[in-house]
Amino acid sequence: FTDMNSPRSSFELQGTVNFSKKPEGFLHRSISQQTSACHPTSLDGTAGTSRRRREQALIVISCLTLTFTGCGINFAFGVYQELYETLGGPFQNATPGEIDLIGTLSASVMTIGAPVVNALVKRYETRSITLLGGILFAVASIAASLGTRLWHFHLAQGLLQGCAACLTYIPAVTVSPGFFNERRGLAMGFITSGTGLGGMAWAPFLRYLITAIGFRNTLRVTGILAAVMISISASVLREVEEPSMGQPRDQKAQGTGYVYKTKFPVANWKLVRSNAFIAQASGTALQAAAYMTPVYFMSSYATTLGYTNTAGANIIALSNASNCGGKIIVGYLADRFGRLNALVLSTFSSAVATFGLWYISDSQLDISALRALLLAYACIYSITAGSFVSLFPTALAEQFGIRNFASVSGLLYMIRGVGTLIGTPIGGVLVRHSEGLRETASSFDRTFLFVAILLSGATISTAWARSIKGQAE
Repeated sequence: FTDMNSPRSSFELQGTVNFSKKPEGFLHRSISQQTSACHPTSLDGTAGTSRRRREQALIVISCLTLTFTGCGINFAFGVYQELYETLGGPFQNATPGEIDLIGTLSASVMTIGAPVVNALVKRYETRSITLLGGILFAVASIAASLGTRLWHFHLAQGLLQGCAACLTYIPAVTVSPGFFNERRGLAMGFITSGTGLGGMAWAPFLRYLITAIGFRNTLRVTGILAAVMISISASVLREVEEPSMGQPRDQKAQGTGYVYKTKFPVANWKLVRSNAFIAQASGTALQAAAYMTPVYFMSSYATTLGYTNTAGANIIALSNASNCGGKIIVGYLADRFGRLNALVLSTFSSAVATFGLWYISDSQLDISALRALLLAYACIYSITAGSFVSLFPTALAEQFGIRNFASVSGLLYMIRGVGTLIGTPIGGVLVRHSEGLRETASSFDRTFLFVAILLSGATISTAWARSIKGQAE
């Protein structure tokens, strides 16, 4: 029988397949299947069974919840950023860049660890790895709530929480594409919309809890709540079936780029040295270096325009709401007009929007106009830059093929994490500040220019990747 990504065709199969030999690192499998003619095995086909549709729906809901929780809390870090800058104690005399490093570590480690997590998923069950992430999330948040030095927060709320997010986010975005074919862009749009939906929900919730019970208790409550949500979602996750189920997994699967007899997969270096990989790697590194900076500093920038702390949190929520809706809409359009085409257009649009905000940040416009333009930017940037996150895995599948997806996705997500780790702190350092506090909107002009330049470079790289694909066709 065929794998779930094989072309639709009429066939008839009746039989039983047994794996008596247990390849190293994998469980015995016994599979009995009887199918009738004219029923394709593709999970994405309109003639698919209701069971397969339910399976797809469960995968989408489960993975959406994982991104909603692990990534959503990261996207709401701007609330903590703004709060920590006004607190004494562990944050006394800390610069914005030093505080921003907490969120940067969490966001970057979330993808830097992708190759290791992909290897663990190959070696163990996906649900077990994801469940471990939920437990680690609670441990990280509780540990951060006990911090008395800035570096305690760097380690707990930054590094450790980033590891927890990696164990939940990477399985969600690397396992799920294999369950879909024609509607892969839409499915990934829904799944990755959890990052924006989570940020939209968590930002005002965090602000409310901080006001009601203090930030330390807020860390404890959200950590335990996140662990419960992740654990429930992990219970329905499973791996996609291997393309050739009659082939022992200790042999090298043709075209996958992995040797299954090893505990940790080995990348296909022929693909890694290709121009297509270099183009995608440079594009995602530059985009990641720019991506989180506006998200983290949006609330702080809003306060320079006279917004209250609560209003700043609401602007973050608005940004994440736009992020959520944009990923779904752009994902749907990408399935119709091409995922690589959509990737180039969304990256270009985010660069143009950021150049616009940089230009007006040092202008003499009145405060009401600046406020309106900030709200417009929050929506436009979140829709365009946020779409990169949902389009990236689908673009990789289109560029390299679904069989090679696992061979390149881990390395590229790691490169993306490195970009975040380098670019976001630089953006924080470029903010002009006095005694740790910003005074005017123009304090952010260098940061916005830096982000816009990075996004322009990402646009060139993604356009190069698209041209390579066009030449191959």
